[in-house]
Amino acid sequence: MPHASAQVVAESGVVLPPYAAVADLIVGAPAIVDARIRSATRIKGPEAANVAAGRMRFYVEADVLALIRADAPMPARVGYVVDVPLDARGRAPKLNKRRVLLFARPVAGQASMIQLTTLDAQRDWSAELDTLIRRIAREVAAPDAPPAVTGLGNAFHVPGSLPGEGETQIFVQTATGAPISLSILRRPGEQKRWAVALGEIVDDAAAAPARDTLLWYRLACGLPRSLPATSLADEDPANVAAAREDYRFVLDQLGPCKR
Repeated sequence: MPHASAQVVAESGVVLPPYAAVADLIVGAPAIVDARIRSATRIKGPEAANVAAGRMRFYVEADVLALIRADAPMPARVGYVVDVPLDARGRAPKLNKRRVLLFARPVAGQASMIQLTTLDAQRDWSAELDTLIRRIAREVAAPDAPPAVTGLGNAFHVPGSLPGEGETQIFVQTATGAPISLSILRRPGEQKRWAVALGEIVDDAAAAPARDTLLWYRLACGLPRSLPATSLADEDPANVAAAREDYRFVLDQLGPCKR
């Protein structure tokens, strides 16, 4: 399975951020807003004292064009503070009338204010990015959405009856307690195969997740880089080595979590 590139270029030529970077923004934002900036006022003095180098702080008012996701109603116009990156000449971009996608949370007691969830939570709108955000947001909101990975439970390798044959099973710990397990199958003369199961039973329908899906993201970005010793405490040394090798195979197949 080839590794994902850091950026994706859409057919239109628009450069999209990697899936994992967009998913990070979505899972961390109670509200996702499609908006057009009405006004932007630079913030100076003590209120801008902690702005990172290469950025400039603005107070923005924007008209809400659409709510992609929101836990509560939102007014037609919102205000927020944003630190925008400067261009190569040290100038801030023109913000007025710019269409943007915002990842935000409400501000308690101020219905017309929102707070961006991260430094890069204001993104320029494009049809391709809008489509990607909506697709991931639907995945996250689905009743059967895979939960966040928090660690690894037990892992064991069972050798087969033939040399080079065997199976490794690894149990994944999740934020909700919902079961996820990995299985890696070895057969003589064949390439290893692995699958992930969302449930108590691993059946023949289990398969490796498609890249740039929520399940892929949960695993590629959430799994630890190695099996902890506690997962393999009761295993034979040869089986421990096989399980570690099979786990590394899964990580290699998933590829890096490009953010």
